[in-house]
Amino acid sequence: QVQLVESGGGLVQAGGSLRLSCVASGTIISIHYMGWYRQAPGKTRELVARSTHAGDTNYADSVKGRFTITRDNTKNTVYLQMNSLKPEDTAVYYCAANIRPVGGAWNNYWGQGTPVTVSS
Repeated sequence: QVQLVESGGGLVQAGGSLRLSCVASGTIISIHYMGWYRQAPGKTRELVARSTHAGDTNYADSVKGRFTITRDNTKNTVYLQMNSLKPEDTAVYYCAANIRPVGGAWNNYWGQGTPVTVSS
């Protein structure tokens, strides 16, 4: 069974930094993209950043230049380095990945979410 487990969220002052981590575990054959989404109260979930297995990345315009996504394919792990945080970055951040498990087809998986709160 595939699971995504996030860590690294918390409370930080505006201008500060946080680093989120997400590990995919289970019997995995391959992972295509890994990425981060977020959902603020009263808003729809939105893409923050994602990375393909080859390292191609894309970012939401609102985080370009402040957030950096990286991944370690040997550890099935993706990171999100968040700098210059703003109060509007406050949200629950979800890890997502497109994974092919042993004995299964490609599917999208989600983590349980980690809250990020940026105080002004």
